[in-house]
Amino acid sequence: MTLKPLAVALVALTLAACGSMPSKNNNGPKDAMVFAEPELTPPFYALNPFDYDAPPPFEINLQKAATQPVTKMVVNLASDPSKKLTLDTNRLIIPTVNSKQRALKYATLAGDNEIDITEIDDFLQLVEGKARHYPPRFVQRQERKGFEIKLKEVTQQLDTLASKDNASFDVLIRAFKASVMARNLDLGSVYTTKSLNYAQRILKTNKDDAEANFWFGFGLSEGGGQREAIPYLDKAMKAGVQEAYLSAANNYIAMEQKKSAVNILKNYKVKYPQEGEVADRLIQEIEKQGRWNVWQVLNPPKAP
Repeated sequence: MTLKPLAVALVALTLAACGSMPSKNNNGPKDAMVFAEPELTPPFYALNPFDYDAPPPFEINLQKAATQPVTKMVVNLASDPSKKLTLDTNRLIIPTVNSKQRALKYATLAGDNEIDITEIDDFLQLVEGKARHYPPRFVQRQERKGFEIKLKEVTQQLDTLASKDNASFDVLIRAFKASVMARNLDLGSVYTTKSLNYAQRILKTNKDDAEANFWFGFGLSEGGGQREAIPYLDKAMKAGVQEAYLSAANNYIAMEQKKSAVNILKNYKVKYPQEGEVADRLIQEIEKQGRWNVWQVLNPPKAP
């Protein structure tokens, strides 16, 4: 089943607000103008860092939600309480407090101390494809601007939820990832501090979470803390996070430890033989140049 991200239309509207080019409407009044909705460009980074051959986690969750029993509910419209709305599609629901493990569930409506996280997860997936690592990759300035505007809104919402001392693990991991990407998009130094605080809270709660270790590891590395990043990236690799190998190689390149970077890539080639050509190309670049960014070699950036 092919699933179109729900946030595409939302981001497209933001981009249009930033100034899409108008076109003449030949069927309307002479001076009428219509705006063409921009299409999002393809992601730069793999949407599933755990397994490049698997669908993105968000789409997997949507598929699971669609196969679960649906309890239809009739509710009052928030915009007009006199009208009713029938909810008949499962959404992605997480607890907001008092949960130290992942606790995603599928339901038509969030209950007390829960939140419908569907749209946020959809948008965070889209941002990951462009800004999971530093530097972020955009080929269109307007597209980047649209992502920045929406990411600021999402981080504010997540920060509010995460401000509670008993905020759930599900809330914290999303606030953490959003802050890392806001930092990568140069939205302000405050996001560096936020991401560090969130990571510390997350790992204090669940130190073995693979995704948290992966994000904290490459976040430290790309922020200048290469030595501090090593144990977290090691743990992520042992937990089976595919992209952790590339992040670890990048980390050793930044430390000018070519031998360690090459060894990581050789292990990557053994673990993921389908990536053999990529590993060989990166190893060749290391031996030729010594110091560079893995992501730039894999796909050189184009100027927006």
